[in-house]
Amino acid sequence: MTALGTDTGTSKGTLARVTREDLKDIATGAAILGTGGGGDPYVGRLLADVALAQHGPVRITPLGELPDDAVVVAVGVIGAPTIGLEKIQGAEEVTDAVKALDAALPDPVTHIVCTEIGGGNSMVPIVAAARLGLPLVDADGMGRAFPELQMLTPGLLDISATPLGLADEKGNTLVLRSPQNNWAEHIARAVAVSMGCTASYAMYPMAGADARAAYIPGTLSWAHRLGRLHRRSRGDHRDVPAVIAAELDGRVVFSGKVAGVERRTVGGFVRGRAVLSGAGDPAERFEIDFQNENLVARHGGRIVATVPDLICVVDSDGGAPITTENLGYGMRASVLVAPSDPRWRTERGLALVGPRYFGYDLDYVPFEQR
Repeated sequence: MTALGTDTGTSKGTLARVTREDLKDIATGAAILGTGGGGDPYVGRLLADVALAQHGPVRITPLGELPDDAVVVAVGVIGAPTIGLEKIQGAEEVTDAVKALDAALPDPVTHIVCTEIGGGNSMVPIVAAARLGLPLVDADGMGRAFPELQMLTPGLLDISATPLGLADEKGNTLVLRSPQNNWAEHIARAVAVSMGCTASYAMYPMAGADARAAYIPGTLSWAHRLGRLHRRSRGDHRDVPAVIAAELDGRVVFSGKVAGVERRTVGGFVRGRAVLSGAGDPAERFEIDFQNENLVARHGGRIVATVPDLICVVDSDGGAPITTENLGYGMRASVLVAPSDPRWRTERGLALVGPRYFGYDLDYVPFEQR
């Protein structure tokens, strides 16, 4: 990842605070990193813009500078992204989830962190931090987006996701305790479905010392740099998909037109498949399977990439990221693949987020070896 520098951070290109001017770049970068998931960042960006206008910029704490006795909680939204296009997320429920969890903890929450640096879930923690007057940690638990709550790097260290606070727009709140993170996911998902198929959460409460070991550092700043690179490259009329792929240490594997999308909402997830046809040969086929996020990419029936590596779809002309719920027939799109955080490529990481977890009879092979 190239350190490009920022207008609001240090000479190393890290954010010192999040201002209203930073939001579009962060949202764009996070939508690219979100691999099609994490929710549409547009509504989240509007909520964050209002929160920052009302409460001022959000302070950023580098992961390595967290005090040992800090109390860090991860904030986001659970549910099907397609529902989020109709059931607009509110700011009140985000803070309600944090307050519900805070009341269940022995010490007050001191810091907010992103669950995933993907899509709308990059914006929700900014809303919570601004409204609660708390600093936001420059880190996240995925380095991309994944569809389930146990799929965080803290889980690789056996850190519990619970107690977990859930809240909806009607004022309902719930604090969940579970001995296993996968059960926390199943129960929270079922509750979210009953809340209208989306809900806000606050989870993985932990001390600062544990957070420093558990989370992926610098990803909020990374999203900001990536979004700014996208904006500047577009303004310079460069090949934006190629520029983004190079920044991600990845490559463009296909460019064409969306020939069809099969999409359904099942059990709080968006599941389906997108088919792209070749720009020069309409008979050429590229397929992407997704469950909120893009999981498996095939070119002419041959596997090109699988989770946990990043499979990102962007507009071929301007490089704008396209989420799975917004992907539609006729769009000109390019597919980028890039490596995931090394932690996900370990045996334990693959057991949690590899292709076999999602039901594919496939062994993971790093995309650069295919």
